[in-house]
Amino acid sequence: MKAFNKEEVLERAKEYNVKFIRLQFTDVFGSFKNIAITVEELARALEGQIMFDSSVIEGFVRNQESDIYFYPDPATFEVFSWRPRDGAVARLICDIYAPDGSPFPGCSRSALKRVVKKGSELGYQVRVGAQIEFFLFQIDDEGKPTTSTHDQAGYCDLAPVDKGENARRDMVLTLEEMGFEISLSHHEIAPGQHEIFIKEDTALAIADKIATFKFVVRTVAQRHGLHASFMPKPIKDLSGSGMHLQQSLWQDGKNVFDDPASPLGLSTVMYHYIGGVLEHARPITAVGNPLVNSYKRLLPNDLCPVLVAWSERNRSSMIRVPAQRGDGARIILRSPDPTCNPYLVLAAVMEAGLHGIASKIEPPSPWPENYPDSGDLKEIVKKEGLPRNLGEALKALAEDELIKKALGEHIFKRFLESKESEWERFQAEVHQWEIDQYLTNY
Repeated sequence: MKAFNKEEVLERAKEYNVKFIRLQFTDVFGSFKNIAITVEELARALEGQIMFDSSVIEGFVRNQESDIYFYPDPATFEVFSWRPRDGAVARLICDIYAPDGSPFPGCSRSALKRVVKKGSELGYQVRVGAQIEFFLFQIDDEGKPTTSTHDQAGYCDLAPVDKGENARRDMVLTLEEMGFEISLSHHEIAPGQHEIFIKEDTALAIADKIATFKFVVRTVAQRHGLHASFMPKPIKDLSGSGMHLQQSLWQDGKNVFDDPASPLGLSTVMYHYIGGVLEHARPITAVGNPLVNSYKRLLPNDLCPVLVAWSERNRSSMIRVPAQRGDGARIILRSPDPTCNPYLVLAAVMEAGLHGIASKIEPPSPWPENYPDSGDLKEIVKKEGLPRNLGEALKALAEDELIKKALGEHIFKRFLESKESEWERFQAEVHQWEIDQYLTNY
């Protein structure tokens, strides 16, 4: 993907007859948002002269809000291929700054950039790929989404059983037009469920791509008369949707996770990175699995990543190490789901991994492939598992100073405050399950 400068952005906007530019950004809770400006304002925007108020970033309005300024990243300029060419629409992803010219403390993109800079100062670059799962649902006569899946296909099925094949193909083609490198796409295990794999890139670029991915997938699905949902567990008896983050660590052009001389072909640096992530696994879960519904996916079974553990083959562990070595040596963090803020979860994971390297944190031994059996798994999860609900995860986050540092105090406080309120609202709700179970008998 070519990275444009400000002058090239202005030239391309003229060349493609762009009329509107969407200044896009991610709020604290991972929602991709934008304000639209006309092309006449583009030059001012590129100089950071477009102002708004901070409630749009923090997710709620207070009595007193701060002024914020949008600073577009010219490298993220793209023209939307699905919009008319006459009066085209383009986008720029923005960093958010305060009036004094400093990064706004509520900007999650800036939080990730701080951790990336820390890694760079240590000589490291983290490269990340993302496997993102989602459902395609039917919509009703009023255009509202249902939970009726688009097909009854299963893992890697073909058309005509896989009725989402055409929509998924259009998603991939649209993403590739926007500079994405797509490794693969296929139908997932559950009816109506799909996966698209974005090839690895720098941490900041992949976070931008994940935020863009969800926006594009939902837009293309809508054009096919469908609703794309990234909800972790939309249907009780079907598999949930995750977002697996493949990570490798590079130094001077070499993948330092690889070590042919070690018994498993993995380096000491990799072990320490894993050790740091596992040490902070529970607070990371609050960031990577931010909804009440997220924990309906993280249930003890053979395929769900529920253990604070790593393994080459055991898929109950939150970290898996694939068999590939050399430049392909990497870890896969399997626990996050696609509703998370990609900037914050990557900032948290990288901060923990770099801490593990600096502190030489030794991970536990890898879990064997077939242990534990399904009968023992539930008991082991109680002792060595990820949080079982959002309340447990938030408690772990509130007590973790390292992840607080990664997010920044401002985001940390706003995130906790909002999510604790969400958990309390859920706790106060009387659910249909309770009515069905208790009303008659009690």
